[in-house]
Amino acid sequence: MTPYGGFTRTGWILFAVMAVVWGMPYLFIKEALESYSPVAVVAGRTLIGGLVLLPFALRAGALKQAWRLWPWVLLFGVIEMAGPFLLLSHAELQLPSGLTGLLVATVPLFGTLIALLRGDRSTLTPSRLGGLLMGFAGVAVVVAGPGLFPHEAGGLVAVGEVLLTALLYAIAPFVIAAKLSHVPSLGTITLSLFAIGLAYLPAALLTPPEAPTVRATASLVLLGVLCTALAFVAFFALIRRVGPVRAVLFTYVNPVVAVILGTVLLAEPVTPGLLIGFPIVLAGCWLAATGGRLRPTPVPEPVVPGSDAPPRGWPRSAARGDGPRDHTGTLSDRRDRGA
Repeated sequence: MTPYGGFTRTGWILFAVMAVVWGMPYLFIKEALESYSPVAVVAGRTLIGGLVLLPFALRAGALKQAWRLWPWVLLFGVIEMAGPFLLLSHAELQLPSGLTGLLVATVPLFGTLIALLRGDRSTLTPSRLGGLLMGFAGVAVVVAGPGLFPHEAGGLVAVGEVLLTALLYAIAPFVIAAKLSHVPSLGTITLSLFAIGLAYLPAALLTPPEAPTVRATASLVLLGVLCTALAFVAFFALIRRVGPVRAVLFTYVNPVVAVILGTVLLAEPVTPGLLIGFPIVLAGCWLAATGGRLRPTPVPEPVVPGSDAPPRGWPRSAARGDGPRDHTGTLSDRRDRGA
């Protein structure tokens, strides 16, 4: 198991960026769909995002390294972009943004189940599991209201599409952590964005927009620049700092951001659920991310070559060649549990 550190100051900054930036797509997708088809929205946001990142990727020489692992880069693009972007765009033809945000907020729960299937028991600690449940409860409080849940068949299909999106979003970070952790993120993101955008482009051209509005076009551009290019750079950095399970916890805050944007920009009312649920969401995210610790767990020092002494913080059995183990499990397990 690859060890990851706790939430440091940089980790929390990246978390905040992701919480805000990926709380915006629900608004931008809804506005873009007024003029563009779901396929055109996917093609537009991915190609725009790829064009924004291309100069930086070329300058860093990142595309060459990503190309060497193109099957895994393509798999990541399919799981993180091709499927979810189209499913979300199609689902928002039927669902309100609040319900969409709530369903996407189930990503950490899917991530926990995937981690358990991969043998990681660190997510079962009472504090972190309680934080996950608290965060989901807070999101439910925020978006709950009359007329939220659809009753027609099309609405139920859309709910299934968003839940499938959440599952795909939960799988993608594990692909990054397992197969692409040593590949420059700029190369992986840029290559996958162009691959998905070019794949959807023919279908998008067959469904031309009818008199696209300035508002819809501006929303599509912002969707590509902020919610795709910038967001994925921050997302990769967050995964590398805190691991694939904790990295997706920002999805609990995304629906809150979406509601606030709707209130400020669309004059939607501030509900009691928002006032009550917002602090619950934040508390749940903090508890699930840190296990209730106010400071990140210090990383043990490496062994000095030629020395028989184990690193500080390791048990004495490490000096006898038994590896970094003690009665609580592996060192990486203890880091993940916040011990």
